[in-house]
Amino acid sequence: MKAVILAGGLGTRLGEETGSRPKPMVLIGDRPIIWHIMKIYSAYGINDFVVCLGYKGYVIKEYFANYFLHTSDVTFDLANNNLTIHHNTSEPWRVTLVDTGENSMTGGRLLRVKPYLKDEDIFCMTYGDGVSNLNLTALVDFHRQHGGMATLTGVRPPARFGALTLRDTLVDHFEEKPVGDGSWINGGFFVCGQGVFDYIEGDETVWEQQPLRRLAMDQQLHSYLHEGFWQPMDTLRDKITLEGMWESGKAPWKVW
Repeated sequence: MKAVILAGGLGTRLGEETGSRPKPMVLIGDRPIIWHIMKIYSAYGINDFVVCLGYKGYVIKEYFANYFLHTSDVTFDLANNNLTIHHNTSEPWRVTLVDTGENSMTGGRLLRVKPYLKDEDIFCMTYGDGVSNLNLTALVDFHRQHGGMATLTGVRPPARFGALTLRDTLVDHFEEKPVGDGSWINGGFFVCGQGVFDYIEGDETVWEQQPLRRLAMDQQLHSYLHEGFWQPMDTLRDKITLEGMWESGKAPWKVW
């Protein structure tokens, strides 16, 4: 099975972090967040990736073209024009990098990689800026069982501020950053069949608007509800939160 990663957005809310690189290349620890996402899929045996490039896509191409240099110790023998790689930490990945246009919307990007998915009855897809401890095997099994064209992962977003329970001015209860208001939202981590391409018109199509709405109206969209950890990296605050988790050695999304 292949996994599509949408990696072409601007990431403007991350400020200077995305001035010189696309959002999926922003580092969590010493590795870009796209690496963390791919490691999650790889932990469940999904090692074939199609990455939708857009803004500064060459940075992602360079990273994978020189993956050994980024992740291994090397010796350069300049006199003999020779390179020796030590402690090889390569991954069992096959990575197809596709320029899907700098201004394409999410649906348009997916449509542009259709030729690379023609042999797949179903495929995974997610955003290049969110991590989770989602059980991907259970997600795929759920998709196959319901028989619809698409599955999205429903998550409960984390709140950004501490919550107070008050009695007059007395604080009865305080909880730092609880789960949000209880509503389920689209957390990405989709599973799709070939039929979803019929719902996408072109580069200007936003996957989260007309395609998902029409799939829902046609009763072809199901939601796999994930009660566990999920965290996007929309803002600098989110990046700092993820960095702290990773550096603590207890990152919830580290399922490998």
